Amino acid sequence: MDTANEQKRVLLLMSPATYRAGAFLNAARGLNLEVVVGIDLPETLSEYWHVPLGLDFTDPGASLRTITEFAQQHPIHAVVSVDDSATELAALAGTALDLAHNSPQAAEAARDKLLMRTLMSAGGAPCPIFRPFSLSDDPTWIATQVSYPCVVKPLRLSGSRGVIRANNQAEFVAAFNRLKRLLISEGNAEHETSMLVEDFIPGFEVALEGMLTHGQLKVLALFDKPDPLDGPFFEETIYTTPSRIPAGAQEDIARCVATAAASLGLREGPVHAELRVNEQGPWMLEIAGRSIGGLCSTVLEFGSGMCLEELILRHAIGQEITSIQRDTRAAGVMMIPIPSAGMLKGVRGVEEAQRVPLITGVEITAKLNYLLVPLPEGASYLGFIFARGETPAGVESAIRQAHKLLRFEIRREIPVLRT
Repeated sequence: MDTANEQKRVLLLMSPATYRAGAFLNAARGLNLEVVVGIDLPETLSEYWHVPLGLDFTDPGASLRTITEFAQQHPIHAVVSVDDSATELAALAGTALDLAHNSPQAAEAARDKLLMRTLMSAGGAPCPIFRPFSLSDDPTWIATQVSYPCVVKPLRLSGSRGVIRANNQAEFVAAFNRLKRLLISEGNAEHETSMLVEDFIPGFEVALEGMLTHGQLKVLALFDKPDPLDGPFFEETIYTTPSRIPAGAQEDIARCVATAAASLGLREGPVHAELRVNEQGPWMLEIAGRSIGGLCSTVLEFGSGMCLEELILRHAIGQEITSIQRDTRAAGVMMIPIPSAGMLKGVRGVEEAQRVPLITGVEITAKLNYLLVPLPEGASYLGFIFARGETPAGVESAIRQAHKLLRFEIRREIPVLRT
């Protein structure tokens, strides 16, 4: 059969709550790709909602069988995980279908912080001193065994969930117990679950967005994070690009990320890396085998207006990418933090914020009358503010001005006790 002009079919794996679906679907439509969406849904719900490929991401074996059986009748040319939740399943499917992919072992290492730290340390990527402890361990004893300041973090949660700084033994015990409650509420068994304790690295943070092809890293963007991230929680807010740090330091960061990717065995597709930088140079915090989360990718443009999702899909189907040069204008995004727990009852000032010069969009993603949960337990934001301009400093200033104009009515729900 002549496949030269055959429409390519891409499997997009995503969770029902992802922010990223629209961007990937629009990019696929622009590339004339046939898209099959694999959603993390129980079989009964997927049948009820007529989802073509309902999968259980917590059961990779069964999900892989579903994918390979589907591919026997409908050949798949690429498998892309839209967010963290399915990167390991995407690697398993890529292996089974003989597609360009990261190995399942590399995908697991990019999701498990203990395995990631172990491999990065062995591979020569600078990273904090770390030790794992079980949830069943005595926190008062652990508090005497670690250095301060330190950071406790879960092995699997993303988006800074459960990441807490402790400056002394009392703070450590409180942080340990808080993370333990969160992990148990997520269904983790106390005697089978570990957490990581690592030295706090002083300095400022950056994020690198890159693309791996046969193990070679191409830097797509380097983001500055102008707000200090010193704890006790590590809620990310503003990203701006291009970076304002010196060119030599940017090259050091890129080399550090390439070393980290190689140490984990990541070889194909997008990577999103978080680093801290101080007078000793860059330090690896984390590297993920997927692109930047939330709606942040909308600030990136490449070549002739190519969005990040289009670039990822072109790479996934083996299409040549003629240019990955980013748009030269400065761009920025703010992930609007949740200031307090409670019920979102109203939002004001959006129109005024949108009229601030350089602001290109304000999108409130939190739903009215829904409960808001801030970090370290929460997993979402109030929304996003986007800006473009001539300089990163101008973009940052516009975002801060727009944020000050927003007013969120959050009502703390106090349960009524009846006698």
